[in-house]
Amino acid sequence: MATGETGFSDVAYDLVSVQYHALKGGHDYGQYVRDAESADKKEIAEFFRSVMEEDSKRAAECHRFLAELSTAGDAGPAAS
Repeated sequence: MATGETGFSDVAYDLVSVQYHALKGGHDYGQYVRDAESADKKEIAEFFRSVMEEDSKRAAECHRFLAELSTAGDAGPAAS
């Protein structure tokens, strides 16, 4: 498995990146929900909740894949 500059597999790095951004987005979307609710925009608030749920699922799937890579010894860091 190819490794990038970090010494970890590119695939593991990519999964961590997607997971981070999904979790960060989920955190931000909570504020968006509150903003929409404060503006009495229920449909928009529900949209943000849906996006937040999708990101939560995406982060959980990344976590599962990372666990699989770790168990298989493919997550890194690469042996020198």
